[in-house]
Amino acid sequence: MSPTITLFSLLAYFIFLFIIAWYTSRGATNKDFFIGGKSSPWYIVAYGMVGTSLSGVTFISVPGTVGKAHFAYFQVVIGYLIGYFIVAFVLLPLYYKLNLTSIYTYLQKRFGNTAYKTGASFFILSRTLGATLRLFLVINVLQIFLLPEGLGYFSIAALFILTMILLYTFKGGVKSIVWTDMLQTTFMLLALITCVWFIKNELHLSFGGMIDSLNKKGYTEIFMTDWLKGNFFLKQILGGVFITVSMTGLDQEMMQKNISCKNLGEAQKNMITFSVIMFLVNLIFLILGGVLYLYAEAEGIQIPELTDNLFPIIALKYLPEFISIVFVIGLISALFPSADGALTALTSSICIDILGINDRKELTEKQRTKTRLTVHFVMAFVFLLIVIAFKILNKQAIIDLLLKVAGYTYGPLLGLFMFGILTKRMIKDKLAPIVCLSAPIVCFIVDYNSTKIIEGFKFGPEMLLWNGLVTFIGLYFISKKNHSTLA
Repeated sequence: MSPTITLFSLLAYFIFLFIIAWYTSRGATNKDFFIGGKSSPWYIVAYGMVGTSLSGVTFISVPGTVGKAHFAYFQVVIGYLIGYFIVAFVLLPLYYKLNLTSIYTYLQKRFGNTAYKTGASFFILSRTLGATLRLFLVINVLQIFLLPEGLGYFSIAALFILTMILLYTFKGGVKSIVWTDMLQTTFMLLALITCVWFIKNELHLSFGGMIDSLNKKGYTEIFMTDWLKGNFFLKQILGGVFITVSMTGLDQEMMQKNISCKNLGEAQKNMITFSVIMFLVNLIFLILGGVLYLYAEAEGIQIPELTDNLFPIIALKYLPEFISIVFVIGLISALFPSADGALTALTSSICIDILGINDRKELTEKQRTKTRLTVHFVMAFVFLLIVIAFKILNKQAIIDLLLKVAGYTYGPLLGLFMFGILTKRMIKDKLAPIVCLSAPIVCFIVDYNSTKIIEGFKFGPEMLLWNGLVTFIGLYFISKKNHSTLA
């Protein structure tokens, strides 16, 4: 790829992004930053959330799984679809009924201040780890294929990307990113469809011929029936359900956009529309993975040990420069909605849940704005430091562990909300942090020793459910009957 053409393509992309951000953030207030002034069009939110949910890691990782796991990932996607309906018809009515700005204030109303701060802290920890890991992994891919080696170049790239995100989110927040995410989702989907179509044509296949070739190779196999393995279909579907409930329905980043809709009905239409689009987009990602493997076989391309690199290798080394640019724009477009939403949601959660700026009546609107901007810039700096730290460590085992830890931290959130919604019991508020810290540790120990407990048995993504259930049981033991609650 020509560095000059790539640079100009990215600059044109960013200029377009800033124009939309500037136009949509005019006259934005703190309410606009946090929940978009509750005026976001549901169809724009639904479409833009696709990019937020997928991230740059999905863009390069899901296609790579097809070689070994075939379409087994679609088992999790089926679970996602079920989970989105639960979010739409169980959690969203609760959030709108209580007129929440931060969804974690439900825990304050239901249990007390300590549980509230505990839930918000777990979100902040999990989203910070998850967002920075995704940033690191994508920037690392860009450096491997497009930038010179060295920590200095990596740090400059990380600083550049975070600066871009700051520039288009610091004023408008949610009011801006529901529109910028729409743009970025469009570029990501165009890149995805263009790559599938181009590679299909390179292989001289019709659409039907492509599907037939994927079937003959066995890539379209979906359901795995060995119950001992982590990819057993019931584990995967259950895991998908509770990943969605936890990482969408109990995640301030995702719900911040949903509660920015005008009313509950529009928020529910947004969630159902979004779920259908996500279902289809994940299927296209798997089809892309299949045609990448077909292309690699046809061209004699060696499959990399780290299959995440297969898509970048083919797009940047074997396909025409136009497709390479499309890939880079698509990758950046997949990265940005995840990172900008995380930064905005973390700013909102720290300001509202930890600092309590909405409850401090002595603060003027100007002081609240100053606090919010300070937190926004500090969190961007924290992101930068953590991403650089990941680069210095650069140990895949550590990255895998941290990704798992980030997933575990949603378990206590799931347990807290489940206990609040499904029971009328009141917990000893001050003991909530002990239960919520203990549950992931217990689950991690069980997971680590699972093959010793039952020979050959491995937990899959359903571990999140067990994590939530352990939290639920722990909360039961520190609770008592109380009939005058929000449950």
